[in-house]
Amino acid sequence: MKNKDILKFFLAAIFASPFLLNCKKKKTDTPVVTPPVVTDTSVVRPVPDPATANTIGIFLNDWQNKNFTPPAYNDVPAPPLTSGGSVTIDATSVITKIPRSGFGHNAVTWMPSMHSETPLINHVTNLHPHIIRFPAGSGSDAYFWNKAPTELPADAPVLLTDKDGIKKAPGYMFGKTTESWRSSLDNYYSMLLQTGNQGILTVNYGYARYGTSTNPVATAAHLAADWVRYDNGRTQYWEVGNENFGDWEWGYRIDPLLNKDGQPEYLTGQLYAQHFKVFADSMKAAAAEKGKAIYIGAVTYEAPATESWQTNTLKTWNTGMMGNISGKADFYVVHNYFTPYNTNSTAAAILGYAATVPTQMMTYVTQTLQANGAAIKPIALDEWNMFATGSKQQVSNISGLFSIIVMGETLKNKYGMTARWDMLNGWDNGDDHGLFSSGNEPNILRWSPRPSFYYLYFFQKLLGDRLVPAIVENATGLTAYASTFSSGDANVTIINSSTSTQTIQVKFKNFKAGNRYYWYSLEGGTDNGEFSRKVSVNGNGTTAEAGGPDSYATLKAYSALNTKGVTVTVPARGAICVAIEKK
Repeated sequence: MKNKDILKFFLAAIFASPFLLNCKKKKTDTPVVTPPVVTDTSVVRPVPDPATANTIGIFLNDWQNKNFTPPAYNDVPAPPLTSGGSVTIDATSVITKIPRSGFGHNAVTWMPSMHSETPLINHVTNLHPHIIRFPAGSGSDAYFWNKAPTELPADAPVLLTDKDGIKKAPGYMFGKTTESWRSSLDNYYSMLLQTGNQGILTVNYGYARYGTSTNPVATAAHLAADWVRYDNGRTQYWEVGNENFGDWEWGYRIDPLLNKDGQPEYLTGQLYAQHFKVFADSMKAAAAEKGKAIYIGAVTYEAPATESWQTNTLKTWNTGMMGNISGKADFYVVHNYFTPYNTNSTAAAILGYAATVPTQMMTYVTQTLQANGAAIKPIALDEWNMFATGSKQQVSNISGLFSIIVMGETLKNKYGMTARWDMLNGWDNGDDHGLFSSGNEPNILRWSPRPSFYYLYFFQKLLGDRLVPAIVENATGLTAYASTFSSGDANVTIINSSTSTQTIQVKFKNFKAGNRYYWYSLEGGTDNGEFSRKVSVNGNGTTAEAGGPDSYATLKAYSALNTKGVTVTVPARGAICVAIEKK
């Protein structure tokens, strides 16, 4: 060998040696192996479930597999593709297993004898929200579950102090009422049993503030613990108080002259945390006596408090509460009404808030927990709706679209529970949060479902048990949420916020579509401008002034063969819920 050849030989041997190769590997980070994105639908790669998010936690304890059962259908031609728009169901990963508690609603005490109202029982059974909250929102802080209207406790003042220091009758509510216009606690339990749902109960925290006994906190905690004993395991989820940071709540401000344990006039988050621990200990001890386990949530503010009208109590609530609750809360409770208060919001604005607020809220709450040294635990959005008023927004088709966007976004953001406010309210010329008509809406029967009911019903009907990404391409105004079933089938719900009908293609990653797909198409009517009070499903509507098809539970799906791909038409300001059989 020539000298330069010998040199090249030795250099090659050195650089190829195992010792040097190992040394070179040690200088780099461990490589991250990313599974390939499968676009070839002839191959389906098994996808593991992700770890349960801390923000869901206990709310996945009762998760169940869901297998797709094809609905009865009318065979129709697949719509011809008229644009380059598409939605891709990306089954290469699972965002989360879908908690059953993600579709809840609020029942209220002013629902008349709900256990014996046959239309209500039928609709709630069909909808099956799984979780129904009770007894009310702010009324919970003036609720005595074990008393009749003539049995107000001696240490509960007849008049309470409002935020302005004025003494007012609080409108106490009672669990043992026999009045026909409102439901008792046992009526509520009966309704749950008949419809196959579970509850979340809000105990009276306000009583710990305005009670005039020598130890009002212990008295109120004992009242809550006795409720746990009476409940005897029927209810897993409980919360202490309702929006107690707000100056609109009973107990926010008290008369110090009537208080006997030295509490301040105004409530703080720190004081609530101290009281919460007393409630939690008493309630869990009561559950243990019965051999049951319960979970208890703490009141949390959902957004930065920076506005001039907001009180110091509200502005410091999370810091005081989170920093002093000592891990006693099993979950944190937030409420949100999304749109600006008492504002005649447009449809576009309403749908925009639905798409953005759940992310903002989850980001804020988790960051605030971390900033205050508290562990991230499950988040329950157990009151939500809109504040939009003036154009019948709350009872409209747009409210239906708003509702399923909120549902989709809370699933994406991994909330453990949601509960829409509320099942029954008052007409107030359309400024009515009720899922059902209260009976004082002109020409509409009590318990008639509003458009939101239909959107939520069909969204849940075709939803699988695992949420996966949905990717919208080359289309404007579309929002999509996709899921898969344990049986291997797939689903996508597509919401069209635009004012134009759109026909698009549904594409797939890591999923092989079968021969047939099914859908329900929902859209509003031509009444009341952009806030139609009507909804039709697959062309079936109502002859009434508002609402949707009475036969919704037996309506046949549309179905087409997958011969040239899966194409669907999404109505303007409407939605389509689609299920696709696996190959």
